Amino acid sequence: MTSAAGEASGPVRDWAVLSDVALDLPVRPVLPALVAALDAAGAGVLVAPPGTGKTTLAPLAVADRVTGRVVIAQPRRVAARAAARRMAELLGERVGERVGYAVRGERRVGPSTRVEVVTTGLLVRRLHRDPELPGTGAVLLDECHERHLDADLALAFTVEARATLRPDLWLLAMSATPDTDRFAALLGGDTPAPVVRAESALHPVRRIWAPPPRPVAPPGAGPVDRALLDHVAATVRRALREHDGDVLVFLPGAGEIAAVTGRLADLRDTVALLPLHGRQRGSEQDAALRPADRRRVVLATALAETSLTVPGVRVVVDAGLSRVPRIDLARGLGALVTVPVSRAAATQRAGRAGREAAGAVYRCWSAATHERLPARAEPEIATADLTGFALELAAWGRPDGVGLALPDAPPAAALTVARDTLKTLGAVDADGRITARGRAIAAAGAHPRLARALLDGAVRVGADRAAEVVALLAEESAVGPGDDLVAGWRRLRAGVDAGATARWRTEVRRLRAVLPVDAPSEGRGGADAAAGPGTAGRAGSAELTDDLAAGLLVGLAYPERLARVRRPGGSAYLMTGGTAGELAAGSGLAGSDWLAVAVADRRPGAPSARIRRATPVDEATAREAAGPLLSTRREVGWADGDVVAREVTRLGAIELLQRRLDRPDRAEVAEALLTGLRQEGLTLLPWTPAARSLRERLAFSRQHLGAEWPDVGDEALLDAAPTWLGPELASARRRADLARVDVASALRRLLPWRQAARLDELAPERIEVPSGSRIRVDYTDPAAPVLAVKLQETFGWPAAPRIADGRVPVLLHLLSPAGRPVAVTADLASFWRTGYPQVRSELRGRYPRHPWPEDPGTATPTRRVTPRRR
Repeated sequence: MTSAAGEASGPVRDWAVLSDVALDLPVRPVLPALVAALDAAGAGVLVAPPGTGKTTLAPLAVADRVTGRVVIAQPRRVAARAAARRMAELLGERVGERVGYAVRGERRVGPSTRVEVVTTGLLVRRLHRDPELPGTGAVLLDECHERHLDADLALAFTVEARATLRPDLWLLAMSATPDTDRFAALLGGDTPAPVVRAESALHPVRRIWAPPPRPVAPPGAGPVDRALLDHVAATVRRALREHDGDVLVFLPGAGEIAAVTGRLADLRDTVALLPLHGRQRGSEQDAALRPADRRRVVLATALAETSLTVPGVRVVVDAGLSRVPRIDLARGLGALVTVPVSRAAATQRAGRAGREAAGAVYRCWSAATHERLPARAEPEIATADLTGFALELAAWGRPDGVGLALPDAPPAAALTVARDTLKTLGAVDADGRITARGRAIAAAGAHPRLARALLDGAVRVGADRAAEVVALLAEESAVGPGDDLVAGWRRLRAGVDAGATARWRTEVRRLRAVLPVDAPSEGRGGADAAAGPGTAGRAGSAELTDDLAAGLLVGLAYPERLARVRRPGGSAYLMTGGTAGELAAGSGLAGSDWLAVAVADRRPGAPSARIRRATPVDEATAREAAGPLLSTRREVGWADGDVVAREVTRLGAIELLQRRLDRPDRAEVAEALLTGLRQEGLTLLPWTPAARSLRERLAFSRQHLGAEWPDVGDEALLDAAPTWLGPELASARRRADLARVDVASALRRLLPWRQAARLDELAPERIEVPSGSRIRVDYTDPAAPVLAVKLQETFGWPAAPRIADGRVPVLLHLLSPAGRPVAVTADLASFWRTGYPQVRSELRGRYPRHPWPEDPGTATPTRRVTPRRR
């Protein structure tokens, strides 16, 4: 073995760690095989169910065999601290001696530290700084099956660093699920890495199906149904009555934990109610992990599914919900959405009741519902905002991720949106490569949008306020209740919630340290403030109130979420990105002319997004924050039923100013009129009888004479309008001008000269009948043109006329002297023989002054009546 891994013959006695631990857990018997596999292959996968001790003992066993530090990466801060404390306790030491940890904003290690527990995000940062990981002998990736974005990146980057720079580095992926083939292939390259399995030591856990007595609203982007929270609280009371031991309750978020805790408040005299979630201070989280002087009810989020051991738990109450990130790519809205838990996660949760003894799990859903749950949760890469992920790839030098050992490739659409966002921020170039600005954004250790707001906002509002507001946006859960961001800022400053304030101030200090040492504590006006886009006319930013400073920073982070009220005093808004937004009923922000929206989400099918966190701003601040979205354009188009020509200033989708254009471009006007025709149809034109007749004759000609004749259907006429209406469109200025068009003359432009010369011959407008009258042909039905003529005017006509070069007989509607139809025929000779005698006998008495000859074929046609005898 190399120097990083120590001697192959045995452990490095000067650094013995595991030998100092007497604890016998199920994973211990497989540790020699695990170390041997790592010794032989340099990489491996450890599969061990929760409760077997993999997080606790595997790092110590590896530390016995490598000379460098063992870094174990956890997906959550609370799990990282808890794992470090557990290992330190087993060694009889304090954290920071042989076992330490490092999470964002906090690090406890010392010169003798052999095992360091870090978050996956922190490991990614270290790999960016120095991919060789100097001083590190092994990297252990715990709970890699959870598939957080940082965990996927840590895996991919470490695999590549080991392959190209550190072949001596031991790399171990640890998972609680048996589905490990993918990880073995990723770690091993050409030959899958060896897989070592530990058997579960779980005690039997009895499943109790406990669905709510009445249906509850399905989960989504909004709050969890109160009826379900009532039922969870009732189920906790039932569990306390029916079983001994502590109770672990799984809920989707801190808000639900607080709500159920409130419903159980009357139990505090006999039961310790202990919340456990990522928003707490470390000391509060530790309290939930320590035994108490009375029975405990620990109300936790999904972070208690794995990694953490909550001692004393004999009963689990599972609400069956989990909170996951979702991104609306079309609107740029990211949100945490509540979804049903997967079957795999439900199994992990149930297992918490059987770590120390036999237990029970109360599942707040039915067995039938359980069968419909997804087998496992979707990986975060499939559903989350990938902007930060894409920046990490660019910083690593692999903008598209191709060739990296990623368990799943990022979705193409989401990655494209992420890269477009990074280009807008100036973080990557046109090819997706990271820029110097991008490296500064990445170094901030925050979401790229927030890092941009921090870096650009510090000059405008001062480094201190910039760090405070960005920390507020990064630790959004610390803001507290309500949708007013600045009100939450003031509560944190006042220390109303000591725990939230402590977490927030820790992040403020970290962000403040990211900024240059000479960054101004207060904002600068003048040239510095005016340097940003859209700042013309703005007073020095040092004069901004806290409300406007917060709004400016929110707008710098989310320029597409700056919103203007639709109606004065209302609660409906339009965002610059084009998304409609709505404040909750009774919001104190309602009526604000402008809002900078920090948090909004939209349920599928909902007409607008719900604005959940915002702050009022003025138009000048909105313009300054979203300068690149500000545009002034000349617009000529069709709107509200007529041509509209104007110059418009917009901030994204929001119209700020407009003025009428007196001399719009003629081509643009013509195009607007065409748009009007396409939208409202050909009824905008004056279809006189002559125009309709010509159109019908052309339709007849096309049907019977072929495609060389023009198509005059609605769709074809609209498509060809620039041709046959060209001169009229060129001279028209508005809708009223279309009403004066000579449509018949315009239609004739569709005719080639040969067809134009023969139109009257082939599809005559009128036909001369034997009486000498010229009667109009009705071409309404192009299959059967009609000639309506009085019967007496057709005497002597041996046959009905034919048109279209004799191809089509004209359908005769023979009329009485009063103009009423008496017969319809296309075969006049047959009518004279068989039909006429009956008509003659019926009508000659009624119309005695009109001729009714016995032989109409030889009679003289007439359009006059016979003179009355005197």
